[in-house]
Amino acid sequence: MKKSSEILIRDPFILPIKEEGVYYLYGTTDLNPSNEAGKGFDYYKSTDLENWEGPFKAFAPPRDFWADRNFWAPEVHRYKDDYYMFASFKSQSACRGTQILKSETPEGPFVPLTETPVTPTDWECLDGTLYVDGNGTPWLVFCHEWLQVFDGEVCALPLSEDLIQAVGAPILLFCASEADWVWKTSTVVDETGTQREGLVTDGPFLYRLASGELILLWSSFGEDGYAISIATSSNGEIDGDWIQNEQPIYKKNGGHGMLFHTFEGKLKLAIHSPNHSPLERPIFLSVTESHGQLQGDEKFDE
Repeated sequence: MKKSSEILIRDPFILPIKEEGVYYLYGTTDLNPSNEAGKGFDYYKSTDLENWEGPFKAFAPPRDFWADRNFWAPEVHRYKDDYYMFASFKSQSACRGTQILKSETPEGPFVPLTETPVTPTDWECLDGTLYVDGNGTPWLVFCHEWLQVFDGEVCALPLSEDLIQAVGAPILLFCASEADWVWKTSTVVDETGTQREGLVTDGPFLYRLASGELILLWSSFGEDGYAISIATSSNGEIDGDWIQNEQPIYKKNGGHGMLFHTFEGKLKLAIHSPNHSPLERPIFLSVTESHGQLQGDEKFDE
């Protein structure tokens, strides 16, 4: 049994299974996920969000798996009575992309639905999440990475009902530069050899407020480091204009957030903090909805 403070994990994602009274915790669990060969994804189980059993293996790459590195940010969603993992992968010869895997249980083992990612094969993509619109159409919402486009993008891709393939072209929801709080954070050399500054988009997650508004959590870098902010759809759906909050809701050295309800009905924000390897830990913050926005029940960023 481990405490939350003892679990090394980035990009934490909580799947509550009410029938079992169990919270499943997934995330980036390789010790050096940016620079070493990918080993897979582990998960943990808890009844109280503090004491955890595990780690257990959710996914281990088969020998013929196309990717060998950058196994990042797995999310597990319950969809049509099965469980689907959305995760980022990369190889030396292929762009980073979001692959969808399937299991009959939240414990796995998760098996890839297809041989290749569902994101465009010539795009560097990461941090895919599932959104189902009001018509029942599933969407993959993901980041088109700043390393390729410099001004990081959040995009949405309509999927077939079985999640096996895209059924349309990606649409651009917004760019990092549309949020005034985002700072230029790093540099990259483009195809002409010119050094350019980049703006990051990370970790999109969609959530419908009790007021009916559709919000999208996402992360980037601001004045105080890695941070989480919110964009709100103008029409309550994926194809609306996305209006950016003026300031992050969490702004100091923590990010990649998602929202979930406890078995007691309380709304929680899951993040990793700090944003420095190998110190990342899962943090669960209480939040409430007020006037169509989220606010922390306790002081954030202390």
